[in-house]
Amino acid sequence: MLSGFQKFLLRGNLIDLAVGVIIGAAFSGVVKTFTEGVIMPIIGIFGGVPNFDALQFTVGGSIFKYGTFLTALVSFLITATIIYFFVITPFNRLMERFKREEKPAVAEPSNEEKLLAEIRDELRRRP
Repeated sequence: MLSGFQKFLLRGNLIDLAVGVIIGAAFSGVVKTFTEGVIMPIIGIFGGVPNFDALQFTVGGSIFKYGTFLTALVSFLITATIIYFFVITPFNRLMERFKREEKPAVAEPSNEEKLLAEIRDELRRRP
């Protein structure tokens, strides 16, 4: 039972996933800081920083703060847009450029093609 658990823990996929989650969390902090420190002030210049935190309603003594959800949603959409246009799009263009530079490998001729080439060469040698 313990050896199965050890095999599970030491599989490469689990380690890759753990590294991906850690890098993702660190990248999330960078994106959040960039959004709050650079992008939101730029948006604030043109129309105010979107903040709906004060929006709420009450039903039966329970307060529903839907404004915080709207603020988080707007922040997410702005962040996703920024990531797409400033990270994903340039990365895809860069990968396309590398793919264009790579020349496809010459395919190995099939046995039939090799045989036909031998026959052709033999016929050329004979008068």
